Amino acid sequence: MTQGQTIVWITGATKGLGAGLARTCPFQNARVINASRTSHPDLENIFFDLGDRDSWQALRHSFQEELADFAGERAIFIHNALFDGSTGFAGEMNEDLYERDVLGNVVAPLQLGDWFLRAVRSGYESGLVMISSAAAQVPVEGHSVYGAAKAAVEQWVRVVRRERMRRGSGPWVVAIRPGFVDSETTRREATLDPEHYPMALLLKDGLEAGEALHPDDAARNIWNALPPGDRSVLLFGEPPSGVGRARTGAA
Repeated sequence: MTQGQTIVWITGATKGLGAGLARTCPFQNARVINASRTSHPDLENIFFDLGDRDSWQALRHSFQEELADFAGERAIFIHNALFDGSTGFAGEMNEDLYERDVLGNVVAPLQLGDWFLRAVRSGYESGLVMISSAAAQVPVEGHSVYGAAKAAVEQWVRVVRRERMRRGSGPWVVAIRPGFVDSETTRREATLDPEHYPMALLLKDGLEAGEALHPDDAARNIWNALPPGDRSVLLFGEPPSGVGRARTGAA
C-alpha cells in the first residue's frame, strides 16, 4: 500500500446501497473490497455470509492483514449488508431462520465493528460506518429482529464514539439512516403478504410514487457527510409516506 491511498471495506457491495457506495466512493484510486456471498466483477472480493458465523473470519483476517503495516491515508469499514429474507412475525416464523436473523443482524455488526477497532492503528484516518434504518425507532411489524438490531447498532455507536473520545484515538464511528432507498430488497419486501408484513403496502405505494432514493444518490449523501463531526447518528431522507400507519397505536 503506497502513501496516500485509501482502503474501504463494504459489506454487501454487489447490489443496492452497497453497490452505490462502491460506485460513488470519492477517494481517487481507492481500493474497495466487497465482503459478500456474491462476487463483484470489478472489486476485490471476500466471501462473507451474515448467516454463517464461520465465514466472518475472512473479513476479520483481512482487517488484520491489511492494517498491520498500513501506510496509506485512510481506512474505512462500512457495514451495509443485512441478513435478508427473514421477514415475519416473531413466534410464527421458521425458528431456524429467526435464529440466523438474530445472528446476522444483531450479533454480526457488533462483532465486526469490534474487530475493525482492534485492527486499526494510529498514523492515518480511520472510520467505521454502520448503516442503520428508521426501523431503529419506528416499530415495523414483521421486522422485530431487524428493528431491534438497528436500535442496538445505534446505541453501540453512541457508546463506542464516546469511548474513542475518552481514549483520544480513532476511528471515528457513526451510524447512518440512509432514508428510503430503491433496492432489490425494498422491491422484494413490497411484494410480501401484508398479513405477515404490513409495511409491504407502504413500500409498494412509495416506490410507485417515486419516493425512493436511487442507491447512488443515497450513497453520495453518505460520503458527503463523512467524517461525521460530533454526531453519532446521521439521518437522510424519509421513510415511505404514511409510515405512521404501520404502527398500531402501541408506543
